[in-house]
Amino acid sequence: MLPSWTENQELRSMSEKPRLIYFNGRGRMESVRWLLAAARVEFEEIFLDTREQYVKLIKDGSLMFQQVPLVEIDGMKMVQTRAILSYIAGKYNLYGKDLKERAFIDMYVEGITDLMHMILMFPFSPPEAKEKNLALITERATHRYFPVFEKALKQHGQDFLVGNQVSWADIQLMEVILAVEEKTPAVLSAFPQLQAFKTRMSNMPAIKKFLQPGSPRKPPPDDHYVSTVLKVLAEE
Repeated sequence: MLPSWTENQELRSMSEKPRLIYFNGRGRMESVRWLLAAARVEFEEIFLDTREQYVKLIKDGSLMFQQVPLVEIDGMKMVQTRAILSYIAGKYNLYGKDLKERAFIDMYVEGITDLMHMILMFPFSPPEAKEKNLALITERATHRYFPVFEKALKQHGQDFLVGNQVSWADIQLMEVILAVEEKTPAVLSAFPQLQAFKTRMSNMPAIKKFLQPGSPRKPPPDDHYVSTVLKVLAEE
C-alpha cells in the first residue's frame, strides 16, 4: 500500500534539514549549532530581527513556553535548549553507550552549562559591571569548572571525557573553552590535559570545518546582537 498524503508529509519532514530559528548570533542556539556540526548534519537558519516575527511564532503556537531557541527537526517543533541538545545527542550517537555513561555526560554538560550561562549573560551586563563579571568568569573557570575536566581527562586516560568516543560533553567543553579563551587567552595555561584536549578536538574534521571562516559558527556577540535581542524580546 502506498503511503497516505499525511504519511508522505511526515516522511518529507523527517528527511528535511533541521531548521534553527533564533537570533543571528550565538546565544543559547550556538551549542545546538556545535552539536549538529560535530554530527555532520547540515541545517538551515531563520534569524529573528523584529518583534513581529517573535510574536507571530507565539501566536502560531510554535513556542511552547513563548521562548526561543526553536528547532524544527524530524517533524517536531522543539524548544528548551536542554531538550533540543539531548535529542540531537541521542539521535547522532553522542550520548554514550549506556545509562551510566549518559549520567556522566549529563553531569559534565550541566557543569559546562553553568559556566556558559555566565558567558551568555556577559554581553548584557551594564558597562560598570563588565570588569567584575569578566573577572568572575575567569575565576570560576580556573577554580571551579576547568579543574574538574582536567582531573577527569587525566584519570580517565582516554582522549574523551566519557567512554572511548566523542560525546555531547566533549563538544560542549570545546565550545566553552574557546568562549573563555576569547576573554582570557591564557586561561588554559595551568591545564595541560585541557590544552591537549583542545588540540585533539580542533583537529577532528567536523570540528575543524566548523572553526573555519564561513561556517555557521557565530562570532562573539556585539552591540548589534545585544540590541536586536532586547528589541525582539522587549515586553510591550
